[in-house]
Amino acid sequence: MRLSTTIGGEFHITIPNHKSLKIGTINNILSDIAKYLEIDKIELIKALFG
Repeated sequence: MRLSTTIGGEFHITIPNHKSLKIGTINNILSDIAKYLEIDKIELIKALFG
């Protein structure tokens, strides 16, 4: 799966289409998104998952 946005510029990230993802993979995806949004990864997690 590919996630894309044009908010603040163009950004694309590929998310593997597997039944389950390893914690390291999830961590890397969240880190990349947080870096793009220029926010702390913990802030991103709270925004996504409450």
